[in-house]
Order: sequence, then C-alpha cells, then structure tokens
Amino acid sequence: MNFFTSKIFIIREKITNNHPTDVILSTATFSTIDVKLDSFSPIDLSELTSIINSSKPSTCLLDPIPTKLLKEVLPLINASVLNMINLSLIISYVPQAFKVAVVKPLLKKPSLDPAVLANYRPISNLPFISNILERVVVKQLTDHLQRNGLFEEFQSGFRAHHSTETALVKVTNDLLMASDSGLISVLVLLDLSAAFDTVDHNILLERLEHAVGITGTALQWFVSYLSNRLQFVQVNGESSSHTKVNYGVPQGSVLGPILFTLYMLPLGSIIRRHSINFHCYADDMQLYLSMKPGNTHQLVKLQECLKDIKTSMATNFLLLNSDKTEVIVLGPENLRNMVSNQILTLDGITLASSNAVRNLGVIFDQDMSFNAHIKQICKTAFFHLRNISKIRNILSQSDAEKLVHAFITSRLDYCNSLLSGCPKNSLKSLQLIQNAAARVLTGTRKREHISPVLASLHWLPVKSRIEFKILLLAYKVLNNQPPSYLNDLVVPYHPIRALRSRSAGLLVVPRVFKSRMGGRAFSFQAPLLWNQLPAWIQETDTISTFKIRLKTFLFAKAYS
Repeated sequence: MNFFTSKIFIIREKITNNHPTDVILSTATFSTIDVKLDSFSPIDLSELTSIINSSKPSTCLLDPIPTKLLKEVLPLINASVLNMINLSLIISYVPQAFKVAVVKPLLKKPSLDPAVLANYRPISNLPFISNILERVVVKQLTDHLQRNGLFEEFQSGFRAHHSTETALVKVTNDLLMASDSGLISVLVLLDLSAAFDTVDHNILLERLEHAVGITGTALQWFVSYLSNRLQFVQVNGESSSHTKVNYGVPQGSVLGPILFTLYMLPLGSIIRRHSINFHCYADDMQLYLSMKPGNTHQLVKLQECLKDIKTSMATNFLLLNSDKTEVIVLGPENLRNMVSNQILTLDGITLASSNAVRNLGVIFDQDMSFNAHIKQICKTAFFHLRNISKIRNILSQSDAEKLVHAFITSRLDYCNSLLSGCPKNSLKSLQLIQNAAARVLTGTRKREHISPVLASLHWLPVKSRIEFKILLLAYKVLNNQPPSYLNDLVVPYHPIRALRSRSAGLLVVPRVFKSRMGGRAFSFQAPLLWNQLPAWIQETDTISTFKIRLKTFLFAKAYS
C-alpha cells in the first residue's frame, strides 16, 4: 500500500516542482452552464430489483454475505436495501462502510516481472451494495449528460454503444482517407502516469459544478462520496493497514470511470483550438494531423497543442509520460520519409524508432496494412491453440468450445472491422487459425475438407465475420444509435430524380483513388457492402432481428 500511496505523492510533487505555483493553483475556468442537476431522484423497488439482478454476482471481501446468497434472499430484504439507497440520495450522505476499498494489485501485462511493484495496477473492490448505489447515481448522471449533450463527443471510454473498435474505426477511416488523398499523417499516442489515481478532488467537484451543472444536494452527495475514503491491500490472505485516499477515483468502481472522463473535459476544447484531430478512450489519448508533404510547417500546430496539453494536465495534476508516448508518420513511403526527417522530436517526445505502434490493442504500421497486427494475432492464437489441443481429450465439447471462443475467436474478432478490404493474402493466415481451431474442437484430420466442419459449427468464415461487423455498425448508424462521430461516414443515397431502379435504402459510395487506402476505409466499405444486402435485411426493425437475418444471409453466401 505504501508503494501506491508514495507513487501518487511523487507524481504530484514532480508536477508542482516543474510548474509555477500560480499555474497549479489556477484551475480551468468554465462559464457556468444553465442546465442543472440539483438532486438525485429516489428509485422504486422495481428499478432496484432490475439493477441488482443485472449486476455481476462477484463478492467483495467486505461483503457480510456472498452476493449470490443476497440475490436469493432479495425478496426478504429488498425494502431495507431500497431505504438505504434512497436515504443516501435524499440526505446526500454515503455511509462510511461504502467508502472502504480492498485494493487488488493487478499485473498490467502477463509478460511483466511480478516482482516489480511498478508493474501492478491498483484495482479497488467495493462492497456489493456500494456498487448498487453507484449504479443508481451513474444512471441519473448519464441521463443528465446525454440529455444536455455534455459528454465529450470523441471520448469513447466507458460509454454505452462506444468501444475501442468504434474509436479506431473513426481514427483509421480518417487516416486512410487522408492517405488516399495524397496526404501524410502524424499520429501521436499520449500516455498518462497513474491518471485515475492522481485526480484532485477539489478540481473534480469544481468541474462537476461548473462544467456539468451538478449543484445542490447532488453535488453534496459527491462531496460525501469523495471524502474520508479508505483503502487497504490484500495479497495471499494478508491485509495491510488502512490508508486514507486523498486523491484519485477508484479504479474498479462503477462511478470512477465516468468521473475521470468528466475530469478530462477541458482537454477537448484545448485540442480543438489548434485544429488537431483527436480521440480518447478513458486515459488513452491520440492526436493526429494530416497534411501535404510540402506543408510540414503545420507541425508547429501539433507542437503548440502538445505544450498546451502538458500545461493543462499539470493544472489538473495529471502527468504526461513522455517515455511511453509515441509518434508515428503514416502514409505513402516516398512521402512520409520527407516528414520523418523533420520530426525527430515533438516537445520532448521521440519519434517511434520502429515502424509500428500499439493503439488500443491494435498494431498500426506506417502503411496502415495491419500486417504486423495480423502476424501478432496468429502468433498468440496458435500459442493458445496448441495449449488447448494438449488438454482437448479431457475436455467436454462444451468446455472446449468455451476455451476456443475465449482465447481464439475473441482475438479474431477484436476490432476486425479495421481489416475490411484487406487483401486475401492478409486474411488467409487468420482463416488458417479458425480452420485449425475447428479441427482441434471436432477432431477433424488435416486432409479433410474444412468448410463442412465450419458450417456444422455455425461459424462464419473470417472474411464474413469482418463483413458482419461492418454491416452491424452501419445498421446502428442508420438507426441513430451512438456513437455520433460515425454518422458522417454513412450517407443515405437520395437520387436527384425518381428512377425505376431500386434506390430506397442505398448508401452513397464515396469516390476513392487507391483501393488499398480509401478503398479500405469504413466510409467506403460500409456503403459498398450495405448496397449488396437484400431489402428484407436492410429494412429490419430491431437490431436483434437484423443480426439473425444478416448471419443467415452471410452464412448462405459463404457455404452455398
């Protein structure tokens, strides 16, 4: 526990020493908004029951009884739990027992040395009823933010219908279309040091009041929530002493992530001032700027933007980790070399020495081919598949299938929409993984034809899985589901004059110059694939029915 506590103290001390006192003390100013959330509304029994039943049955060390047992006896105690929750909302008080967290150190990556404390991330486990109270508050807070458009549009972390995939679809689309137009792009991936743990409570409360409009008893509830929090570490049955939490929002809590995204709100307006494209996923932030090779003077904008971001972060006691922040130049090879020579460093951030960077779990190479990413998927998937094959004989069909989906299929499907339009040779290696997984699962020999086996398992081939993901995203956009930043990438086709040919439900396919760049962008692939769908799929009313019909269509197309 001392390590985690002293780490935050060192970061804050470093920020204070590197920046003038007047900069640190002056928080970002906001013009107070008109919309207000001055109180939380009590909930009824049906809402409480719904929240509890939909919550994971995980049990915290501090819970008096197992969560599974609590759910079973809920009809006997639901009135008492409801009174506890509503009383907290009405009198703006969070019970002290709800503010004690058991910190479980989680290794950041399996490959890291477990003997080094810096390789661990502190994850807070809170009592089950505390999490239920936070879920009630999150729902009302989220409704307020969505109703009044207060979320940062380009923040995809911890938001419904947003994901790392939707974030990367947007960024990749912009980069591919820029390259298609003969532009080169500079992508900067920023890394923050212990971002969740350095949040200043006073600044956060000020932000909630002035930037988000949380006032009255609702604001007082957050004051109570953040005050007098305690935490302790438990490892191998041994517990440390309790330590007071003076800074940060608890990782692993329900409220922590949304409070952090609100804490980061000022950064969006700062970056927009410099006309730089950006996207955030929680504390992972990326900036990108596209330009003609001769206009490298625009790099000054990026330089100034990074300086302002650093200053803003220092103002909010957030530390930019320059050692882990990366820069990569993307675009045609002959053009990007002209820029690389002029961009050895950006405000102390060194240009990536390799020709690839990892962005939200996906490896970006300078050609945007994703070949390095595909190679990494193959390497990891085959490693796990070999391990599964060694114990296949002692596994039931059901358990073996669960392992294959957990370790193989999940990797094939993660952000696979980015691979749409990739050459057949690139996707062939991924298909070989799926084929091998099917053989391990069913005991099929190498010489036997694999398509009937895949069909019997009801597995769509890799290429069809990619098309399924692209078309599902297109359907969501056309039916006004978030995220809003994908809306401009899918444009319905409206003919100038009435035509005999079927035009209803069609999308505009943009003109591109290079099939390996613009031809792979979501804004090109989505309408291209959508226009090939029959009307009975395009005009589906619900997303669940759309998924069923789409899989049936792609399945017949793949195996007929």
